[in-house]
Amino acid sequence: MLNRFLQRAPENFLSRQQIQEVRAGRRGFLAGAFAAAAGTVAAGRAVAQGAATPAEGEPEILNLPPHSKGLGQPVAARGYGLPSEFEKNLQRRESPGLTRVSQASVSFCPLQGLFGIITPSGLHFERHHQGWWDIDPSKHRLMLNGCDEAMLKRPMVFNMDELMRLPSVSRMHFIECGANTGMEWGNAAVPTVQYTHGMLSCSEFTGVPLRTLLELCGADLKRAKFILAEGADGSGMTRTIPMSLVMSGEVLVAYGQNGEMLRPENGYPLRLIVPGVQGVSWVKYLRRIEVGDMPYGAKDETIHYVDLQPSGLHRQYTSIQEVKSVVTSPSGGQVLLQKGFHNISGLAWSGRGKIRRVDVSVDGGRNWTQARLEGPVLAKCLTRFNADFVWDGKPAIFQSRAVDETGQIQPSYNELRKVRASRSIYHNNAIQSWSLEENGEVKNVQV
Repeated sequence: MLNRFLQRAPENFLSRQQIQEVRAGRRGFLAGAFAAAAGTVAAGRAVAQGAATPAEGEPEILNLPPHSKGLGQPVAARGYGLPSEFEKNLQRRESPGLTRVSQASVSFCPLQGLFGIITPSGLHFERHHQGWWDIDPSKHRLMLNGCDEAMLKRPMVFNMDELMRLPSVSRMHFIECGANTGMEWGNAAVPTVQYTHGMLSCSEFTGVPLRTLLELCGADLKRAKFILAEGADGSGMTRTIPMSLVMSGEVLVAYGQNGEMLRPENGYPLRLIVPGVQGVSWVKYLRRIEVGDMPYGAKDETIHYVDLQPSGLHRQYTSIQEVKSVVTSPSGGQVLLQKGFHNISGLAWSGRGKIRRVDVSVDGGRNWTQARLEGPVLAKCLTRFNADFVWDGKPAIFQSRAVDETGQIQPSYNELRKVRASRSIYHNNAIQSWSLEENGEVKNVQV
């Protein structure tokens, strides 16, 4: 595997001398490893023949720990499985002072510690406008109605049992808050990828296509242009969704997440799934869908979640999450402990479809090399990418630049600010930079 990397490594990643050093170092490591393994096997035979404990100077691995000599905890000791206590530092975190009250705040997903593309439900980022609720599913209802009688022939009210009896689908999609990376518009403001990009997660969602429900209710799908989705929490969250998205079949009324019911903080027992669109439109605690022929102008789409333009005007109804990526490791707050080979890993996504390519730079964008996209590569879903890097102890600047299947290219900050200025909040998809210093520390910078 490493041989293939060494043969195709570009000069800005590896010099010829570095390639030779890595090859030599790898051969030495492998030789030492095999020698150590042989010694361990021989020592193991000695113990098996009667030696109770390793003799002085023998490998410490021969001292068996308690978990290798006794009974462990019983099956189902914890009815619901939990992570190891040694992983307790990997958790969602709230940014101090971000909002006046925690009920209207954010808990950021620890992207730097995740593998693959699926976010564990317990680490899925949270964004609330008036706190979360654990709603009794036996009492929850979903109503569908029209703005007039002709728009929806048969207004209906569904309980959870009725919804879950209908044919379901399961799909993997990312969800990103429109304000993700919003603190970085003016300058590098926060230290880690958890805070720069942590309003992002990806899950497998299960539910009923909204189009199916509308057809059951006799909706006039030719006349209808928009729907209004309304949540049951105290914020009165309502969002306008174009009917074109609903007609595609992608929009789901979901009750399942990652193989189980939604978590309360993620909208239990019912939420809307609108792939590719900012998270505020994925209305949680969903209780009503209204079909209409014009945008509804709800409070959270006229004065909030709007884009400030250089002219001072606000752009409304810009909900698609544009192509974006970020290196999650090495990233801000991390430290490279030694020189040599390191894997650059990150995530890419686009609200317009699949990721086609990700390029990675280690010199602040002067040179780029194509990263490996790890499967599966799905539409409107996170895509994991990896690239090889050998650190020679000198400073470096890591960047990633994604391209989606529509040809959209992730912009630099200079490119984005030409059309969006630097005082906005929402929809920041600029290229992220991480500076690697000579002491191994990685910091957030903008170049």
